[in-house]
Amino acid sequence: MQYDNSIELDVPRDEAVALFVDPENAQHWQQGLKSREQLTGQPTQEGAEARLVFDMGGKPMEMTELVLRRELPEAYDLSYDARGALNVVQNRFTDLGDGRTRWDQHNDFQFTGMLKVMGWLMPGMFRKQSATYMDAFKLFAENRASAAADN
Repeated sequence: MQYDNSIELDVPRDEAVALFVDPENAQHWQQGLKSREQLTGQPTQEGAEARLVFDMGGKPMEMTELVLRRELPEAYDLSYDARGALNVVQNRFTDLGDGRTRWDQHNDFQFTGMLKVMGWLMPGMFRKQSATYMDAFKLFAENRASAAADN
């Protein structure tokens, strides 16, 4: 399953990218993120892996994040490998001028097991979650307001 999302941010591209890439900021826009542990490499560098733990409706969900491509400020690609799902995310940041940035995101999900059925029956759920994170990042980038205060 593949889909694209896009959002405009009222911050300059270099600022948006710096906020996005910094792992310390993820807790402010990735609701449910409980912990991040660096497994290999230097954070945010190509080949680096980290273990992320999210609270998803009271149940822990663990995934491994891998930095696939780092060509900042234009591109930052990641993969998220969780039980039953692999999501490869391509992030593109375009300078729109006047202190604005467009963030385009392409998601490519591959499912196994029960998640294969969920992906087929409820594809909008995954797209909506990605859009929710993008909206929360916009709030954080523009106002430094945490959209995930319960983390």
